[in-house]
This record gives sequence, C-alpha cells and structure tokens, in this order.
Amino acid sequence: MKGIISPIVTGYLTSKGRLDRRRAVVESRRKRKGLMRTVDYFHDTADPYSYLTSQVLNGLCERYNIVFKSHLVSPPPGWAAPDRQRLIDYSRIDAARLARKAGLSFMDPGRQPSKEALETASGALAAAINDGQFAAAAAPIGKWLWTGSGSAPDQSLNPILLFEEGDRLRDELGHYLGATFHYGGEWYWGIDRLHYLEARLREKGAASEQAPDSFIFAPPAVVNEPIGGGFKNAPDLHFYLSFRSPYTAISARRVKALADAYGANLKLRFVLPMVMRGMQVPRAKGRYIIQDAAREARRLSVPFGRICDPVGEPVERGYSILPWAIDQGRGFAFTESFLSGVWAEGIDAGTDKGLRIITERAGLDWGEARPLIGNDHWKAEAEDNRREMMSRGLWGVPSYRFGEVSAWGQDRLWVIEDAMKASLSTVGS
Repeated sequence: MKGIISPIVTGYLTSKGRLDRRRAVVESRRKRKGLMRTVDYFHDTADPYSYLTSQVLNGLCERYNIVFKSHLVSPPPGWAAPDRQRLIDYSRIDAARLARKAGLSFMDPGRQPSKEALETASGALAAAINDGQFAAAAAPIGKWLWTGSGSAPDQSLNPILLFEEGDRLRDELGHYLGATFHYGGEWYWGIDRLHYLEARLREKGAASEQAPDSFIFAPPAVVNEPIGGGFKNAPDLHFYLSFRSPYTAISARRVKALADAYGANLKLRFVLPMVMRGMQVPRAKGRYIIQDAAREARRLSVPFGRICDPVGEPVERGYSILPWAIDQGRGFAFTESFLSGVWAEGIDAGTDKGLRIITERAGLDWGEARPLIGNDHWKAEAEDNRREMMSRGLWGVPSYRFGEVSAWGQDRLWVIEDAMKASLSTVGS
C-alpha cells in the first residue's frame, strides 16, 4: 500500500498545478479584502546569511509594490541545527563565497561576533523596525557587527519582545531559519531563493516601473557539457550522498555532468541519512525541504515528486548493492536509478520487485545482486565516508570535495566548478 498511496499523495502535494491553485486563492482573498501584497522577512542578527540578505532589502522594496514587514528571530532551534557549531562555522565560509559570487560584502572573520556586539546590533535593529527603517538600516548595522567599521549603532531599544514576537510568528508560519522571506503561504530562504519570490511578484504584476528585467541574484549555472581541454590526469570529485536525500536526488545528474565536463573521476561516498543516525527532522523542516526540492527540480527540469520514502530498510537494501555496483563500473547508473525510482517514480525499494527494477535498468544482474541484500558489508564504508565528510567541516548531504575545496548543498555546485577552473588555470600556467 505504501508504494501505491504515497506516490499519488506526494505527487499531488508537490505538483505545479496545486501550487498554482493555492497562489490563485491567495491572490483572490487579498483582492477581495483590498489588501496590499505583504512580504514578511525574518532576520537573525548572528547569521551571516541574514547580513547578506540585508544588503538587498532596499533593492527589493524599490523593485516591487509590496508592504515589507521585518522581524527579528533567534538562531534555529536545536532540532533544526543538529550540529550547531559546524553549521555556524560553515555558514561564515559559505556566506563569504556567496558574497563574492553575488557581488555583496562579507569576509569570514573566523569567529562569531561577541555577545556584547550582538546585543548592541539587535537593539539597533529593533529600533529600526519600530521606526520603519529596517530595510535601510539593517545593512549598515550588519557591516559594523561583522567588520567593526564605523561608529557603534545606538542601542536604543531592548529587542527581547521583538525576538519573542518574531520567533512566534516564524513558528506559526512553519519555518526555523533566519534570512527568510514569507509571502502568501510560501517561504524563500536568503538570496539563493529570492529569485522565486521575485518571479512570483512579477507574474502577479507587482513589479514597479523602474524594476530591471534581471533578478537581484540569479542562480549560477553549472556546465553540463564537455568543456574541451579538461584535466589530462583525472582528479577525484568526491560526492557525499544519501539515498534518502531529496536534494541528492535532484543534484546527482548535475554532479555527474560536471565531473564528465572537466574529466574528473566521480567518487560516490554514500552515508547513512541523518534520521538513521539518530537526528530528528520535524515536520516543519521536512515539509519545507520537500517543497523547496520540488521547485528546484522544476527549475532544473529534473523529475521529482512521486515519492516512496526509502528511510530505513530500503536505504540499507540499496547500500548493500551499491559497493558491488561501483566495482562493476555501474555505481552511478545504480545511484541514479535508485534516486529517480524512489523520489520521482514512486518505486518501493523495500520490496524485491521495486529493487529489481532499479537494479536491472542500471545494467546489473539481479541474480547477482539479490544475495547481497541483508548483509552489513557496506556499513564500514558508509561510516568511513561519514567521518571523512565530517572532517571537512560538513555534516549533511549532498556535499562535495574537489582537492581541498569542500561544499555542501545542491545549490553550491558552482563552488566546485570554480575550484575546477582555478585548478585547470594553475595546471595550464
């Protein structure tokens, strides 16, 4: 029954048709009540992504006819940040990369701002909210907080009540991070997903007359065809993946295309899913991840949505076959077949019927694969992969490593391509 009902339900919940109908209802209600389009923004003072996002708020308000409401929020709760220190440290590194790519300002100082500086900045941000000046004031305050340049802002207001109100509203609306926008029932995280909000506002005629045609930050494209003059001695591109990760599912083909384009050797480094390592993924986080993966999949033209969740035994069954598939030279074919099967086609990998389909269409013999199921020969390799990934300052999937450069997230493949370009340039010189 799981393999029959679940794909139908998830296929509907992630469909473009359902999304369009929900948006139509939102617009209809807004017009009926005579309301302006209201965008809520949630800012975490200690979050470098929030500082990046603060630098585009004025531009957003100038481009679109919206009511902009800002809120202060606390860092994500423990269940949303299972490895908080790694998250904090990596966020600064990643934000610095993103700032360079987007033409914004942030350099990793190697540490978080002091408690006193955070209190001062939060008080100043609270005052800016009360004065209706947050969009203009947030970036200068953030610059002082992260660089120490300029005069300390005036901490003229105790922000505690605003944090409580912001946390409560964020929780009611169903999210857990800072640097997030909410409009009409949908969430948009940081400058990475801002283009989705912009596209939606444009579609509904909310763009102002002076709004340019381009987005504030368009997602960087990654090469998917041979570039010519790639690496002569193929270096390794390490791909840390999980069969239970929707973001792995929508990135796998692009990772392989990137490796092929530059002549790199793709190394499949499978790890146990977080929930199978004892970490919690509450409903709000899981719901957002699936909806976000679905819209990213649509943008990238990747099949997604008919889901038969492989958590638990199905993942273990797949991992029991994967090392053998790699030895047969069919590792990626099996990985792609499994991910597509459980995340786009509703195949139940927990059954022999489902796993046989996944195995045979990857060019592998089911008669040889079947006896591997149920053995634990793969567990040591999965644990070695996890440890190696964690040693790079990463904790989740999909993640990647090329040389000494590591990155996390299906929307950070451009970091790896930039590293490949730099390596090729060094070799050429």
